[in-house]
Amino acid sequence: MSHAYLSDGPADAIITIVLAHGAGGPMDTPWMEEMSAKLVHHGLRVVRFEFDYMRQRRSGGKRAPPPRADRLTLEYLAFMDELAPIGSVIIGGKSMGGRVASMIADELFGAGRISGLLCLGYPFHPIGKPEQLRTTHLSDMTTSTLICQGTRDAFGSQEEAARYELSKEIELFWLEDGDHDFKPRKGVSGQTADQHLSSVALRVAMWSKKLSQAAP
Repeated sequence: MSHAYLSDGPADAIITIVLAHGAGGPMDTPWMEEMSAKLVHHGLRVVRFEFDYMRQRRSGGKRAPPPRADRLTLEYLAFMDELAPIGSVIIGGKSMGGRVASMIADELFGAGRISGLLCLGYPFHPIGKPEQLRTTHLSDMTTSTLICQGTRDAFGSQEEAARYELSKEIELFWLEDGDHDFKPRKGVSGQTADQHLSSVALRVAMWSKKLSQAAP
C-alpha cells in the first residue's frame, strides 16, 4: 500500500526534506503547513507523509494510538522506497516522526540514500518521565543531524539535554523559551512563534545546503 503524501516546493530542488508527522496530528496540521511553507521559501522541497494509523483515523476508523516506534520505522522505510527524489535527501519529522526517522537514519545514510536527519522537537522522554530516555541510539549516531528544540520543551529541555550523551554528529539549535512547538511565552523571549519558525527554517536551509555541497 502506498502512503499518502504532500509535496511542496520545486520538484527538481537540489534538496528534498522528508517529514513525518507527530503522534497526535496528521501531515497537514497548521503547524506542519506553516513549517513546510517556511522551508519552501528557502528553495527546499518538502515532502510530508502519513503513517497508516493516521490514514485510518482520517477514514473514520478507531482513534487508536500510534503503533510502537519499531513498527513505524518499517513504514518510513517503505515510504522511502516509494519516493524518487532528486539530489540530496534529508529525512526527519515533527516529534515522534523525527524519532522514527532517527531510528533508520544510519541505515539509510550508510547506504548513501540520505545526507542528513532533521528532528523538529525531539521527544527525548515522555512528559513527566525524564528517566525514560529515548536517547540510546543517539549516542553513536553517524548521520549528520540537526535537532531544533524549544529550551523549555516538556519532552526534553535545554537544561536536561545538557546531561545527555549525544553523538558529535548531532547539532542542537535552541529556540529561547520555546515549547514543543517552539512557541515562547508572551514577552519572555522577545520572539514570537512565527519568528521562531522562521529562524528554524533559515537554520535548516543553511545546514542542509552545507550537507549537499559536502556530498560526493
